[in-house]
Amino acid sequence: MNTNTMIFSPSPHLHTGRTTPGAMRHVLVALIPSVAAALYFFGLPALEVLLVSIAACVATEWLITRYMLRRPSTIADCSAVLTGVLLALNLPANLPLWMVVAGSVMAIGIAKMAFGGLGCNIFNPALVGRVFLLISFPVAMTSWPLPSAGFGDADGQTGATLLSRISEGAVDPATVDSLQLFLGNIGGSMGEVSALAILIGFVYLLTVRVIKWHIPVAIAVGLVAVDLLAGYPPVVDLLSGGLLLGAVFMATDYVTSPMTSRGMLLYGVLIGIITASIRRWGAYPEGMSFAILIMNGATPLINRYIRPQRFSPRRKEVPA
Repeated sequence: MNTNTMIFSPSPHLHTGRTTPGAMRHVLVALIPSVAAALYFFGLPALEVLLVSIAACVATEWLITRYMLRRPSTIADCSAVLTGVLLALNLPANLPLWMVVAGSVMAIGIAKMAFGGLGCNIFNPALVGRVFLLISFPVAMTSWPLPSAGFGDADGQTGATLLSRISEGAVDPATVDSLQLFLGNIGGSMGEVSALAILIGFVYLLTVRVIKWHIPVAIAVGLVAVDLLAGYPPVVDLLSGGLLLGAVFMATDYVTSPMTSRGMLLYGVLIGIITASIRRWGAYPEGMSFAILIMNGATPLINRYIRPQRFSPRRKEVPA
């Protein structure tokens, strides 16, 4: 057999007519409302963070494939661009640009390319970059700009996020205006400020069948269950922080999430439970990034024990 015709790739080996660049482009289209909301509320600084994040992610992947791995460039699959957009949407619009570059290098260089590139990484690259920055530069990563509602220069005002103020006891969650949360006129990271924009992207991804409903809905179910047991209003938790952004665009990542519907439901419910538990009783007011990364690590175990029947046929007992 001519070995030159053989193609080796990571499992699972499922046949589909969709290509990787095509799926990535669909996700990028779904992120357009969130990017537009970020630019509207935070102005030109948000655009700078976005462009620097994308450029640094693409450049890091190109340099590693060209000079370290010595193989053809993979930037045409748009995965590095998507990582750059997702990382930017997880950052404050006023973050120093050199920190954005550092997070991008960590996301692509360590979380993705160190494992062999797209399809081999264990953890979501954008979230690894975000958590790296949060742990390394906690002050910068928690100085959130307040929305300026206009495509211009930010006014420099910063403040705590709603979840932080609730955690500190400064705000009663029962008095929070859910409409403002839904529309996005609140402080926070660039991509978490508008639940409406994220839900528009969610509907688009479902329509083009890039993702399934299982993970985002299961995350909501797990979070609501904990909130109800803790006597906390679930609507505030669902619409604030990075819950929706993570549930729709990062927890559903093909590489780092389970491959079966039952596995997705278990994975999503546990992310929701962990997120709500961190928010209610943990040291951090936000827990979505940590919850997704924890369950990324559990995905191989879920795939091992929850398999589709065609991949794990039961053995038939052979009569003696």
